[in-house]
Amino acid sequence: MSAIIQAQNVSKSYWRDKFEISVLNNLTLEVDSGDFFVLMGPSGSGKTTLLNLIAGIDRPSKGKLIVDGTDISTMSESALAKWRSTNIGFVFQFYNLIPVLTAYENVELPLLLTKLSKSERKKHVETALSIVGLADRMDHYPKQLSGGQEQRVAIARAIVTDPVILVADEPTGDLDKNSADEILTLMDRLNKEYKKTILMVTHDPHAASKAKIIRNLEKGDLLPEGSDNPEVV
Repeated sequence: MSAIIQAQNVSKSYWRDKFEISVLNNLTLEVDSGDFFVLMGPSGSGKTTLLNLIAGIDRPSKGKLIVDGTDISTMSESALAKWRSTNIGFVFQFYNLIPVLTAYENVELPLLLTKLSKSERKKHVETALSIVGLADRMDHYPKQLSGGQEQRVAIARAIVTDPVILVADEPTGDLDKNSADEILTLMDRLNKEYKKTILMVTHDPHAASKAKIIRNLEKGDLLPEGSDNPEVV
């Protein structure tokens, strides 16, 4: 398989007053198309920062990021926003649903930025909600759903544009075990049945067990393949 994500000598630093805080250190990483790839590591290791860089939410301080053949590290903000809307699906720990919108309306949101007609949007939304098993809940508001159902709505929203890559930041972190298992099974299905490349951050070894590849980050450094992070595993 060819690499769909290539991080080449990527570093990320932030400035606090006059102090430079290094988060990622000269990191090189490849993720093949169709992988279910998990990043693990303790809090503060740089997992979410790396996820945000690959998803085009943030920019590297140094290095190059090539995602699905596009060097996103050199794109303008407007070009990056357009690229993100069609290539990346986001799944967050706390769902990020809008409480005054129904499940259908929450899932439809990314499509409002496209040129699809209302009937085409309807077809896409119904398909996405059907895939996550919530076709019968499309008129429900977030407060009428369980946490697991809210996360499934969030996943439907992430896949409704048929993105190339799904990025998931602790997607089971706010769920009980049964709901977490349902979400992990769904993510596994999206990877195997729908051929989605998934990049997931987690600190939970059980959640990571669904992955094809697990890599560990520690203090901004990507540990060699096969290395276990003793603080996590």
